[in-house]
Amino acid sequence: MATAAEAQVRDKVFIGGEWVSPAGGETIEVVNPSNEETIGTIPACGPEDVDRAVAAARGAFQSWAATSPEIRAGYAAAIADGLGERIDEIAATVAQELGMPLKLSKMIQAGLPRAHFASMPQLVGEIAWEEEIGNSLVLQEPVGVVGAITPWNYPLNQIAVKVAPALAAGCPVVLKPSEVTPLNAFILAEVVEAAELPPGVFNLVSGTGPVAGEAVAGHAGVDMVSFTGSTRAGRRVSELAAATVKPLAMELGGKSPNVILDDADLGGAVADGVAKCFLNSGQTCSALTRMIVPRQMLAEVEELAVAAAEGYAPGDPFDPATRLGPVVSAAQLRRVRGYIEQGIAEGARLLTGGLEPPEGLDRGYFVRPTVFSEVTPEMTIAREEIFGPVLAIQTYEGEDDAVRIANDSDYGLAGGVWSGEPERAIAVARRLRTGQIEINGAAFNPMAPFGGLGQSGHGRENGRHGLEELLVPKSLQL
Repeated sequence: MATAAEAQVRDKVFIGGEWVSPAGGETIEVVNPSNEETIGTIPACGPEDVDRAVAAARGAFQSWAATSPEIRAGYAAAIADGLGERIDEIAATVAQELGMPLKLSKMIQAGLPRAHFASMPQLVGEIAWEEEIGNSLVLQEPVGVVGAITPWNYPLNQIAVKVAPALAAGCPVVLKPSEVTPLNAFILAEVVEAAELPPGVFNLVSGTGPVAGEAVAGHAGVDMVSFTGSTRAGRRVSELAAATVKPLAMELGGKSPNVILDDADLGGAVADGVAKCFLNSGQTCSALTRMIVPRQMLAEVEELAVAAAEGYAPGDPFDPATRLGPVVSAAQLRRVRGYIEQGIAEGARLLTGGLEPPEGLDRGYFVRPTVFSEVTPEMTIAREEIFGPVLAIQTYEGEDDAVRIANDSDYGLAGGVWSGEPERAIAVARRLRTGQIEINGAAFNPMAPFGGLGQSGHGRENGRHGLEELLVPKSLQL
């Protein structure tokens, strides 16, 4: 594990195909959440740096848009190869700056981004780049320069689901990664450089959201913004983008329901539900944080949930036995503990976990895996996104009541339904107002559209739908 003495010093950003010094000299420290040590520094870019990056992207747009989709996708595939060569380094980097256990980090934080870039040659073949409709020839063209503003929880994956389709669509990119977990983005920029993309097609500016992020979102030279982050930050991005009436793709928060019907395999459903809630220390926008169960089965569910949760002992992400790392920062630790305190104060029943630090972990931002029961729909922990390893168990009386509780949310990003009869689960899933739903714990599909409704945002990422999000139709009347 890196120590302060081995910290990565990143003093340049990638603009116009070159590593350049930022306009100012301010820096941001990157902290390892497992031990609170500084593991790196990055430039704190400002509007002047964003101006340079946008100018480089705009300068590259016409020639990049005129390049064939197959050639553009070939560059994406070359980036995938480069990421594959550095997969262990990426996994270790994200494990250090985020805290996800190394084994999971290699599979998710390093493996999925590579897969997104590698999928582009297939996906460009699925697009009808030209289509005849009556006397019209309809062309699919790139939307323009894309400003990508990405979060800290799945840092390189969320970069990949924006950058890979943008490149394949013909859109140059200005990327502003999260300043909390930014080191992986610099690895990507090195891979891009090695793949010899034309100058200006990919640009990286690091910095804070209120400074660099806002400069990207409000820039007149950015044609579209793709943002992933909190709903609060999403509102601000929307305000800034509105000044130039640019389109937005936004993937925001979630408070996703996991409906367990009375004929489900209870043991499997509860164990899987706890796992889906606690993945990445609960720092997943699509985490199944509300477990909605039949009232008559509550006692059994509680017993199963506690047993499952207590198998997630927090620890060092580089220990092979660790299943639950820290939360990402001191601020996030305060936030999660604040919600646990609020849950107790509002009358939810604490089954396991709580406010005390895990035993033996005096350093690092660790939270005990926590399960609440008797959570009612009006409670704060049932309504607001906690972003920590905290599960809320809710009860229902009949299937219609389960659907009502599941849909009683400002969010609509993800969900789950469990039943002994898959067709019954699908019927209930059709009634849920959310962007994607797991049936009986089915695996995540990175080629299926991902996005939400309501305050979970709008637009879709992943697969063909994610590529189409970055294209605009042009009609030629013949």
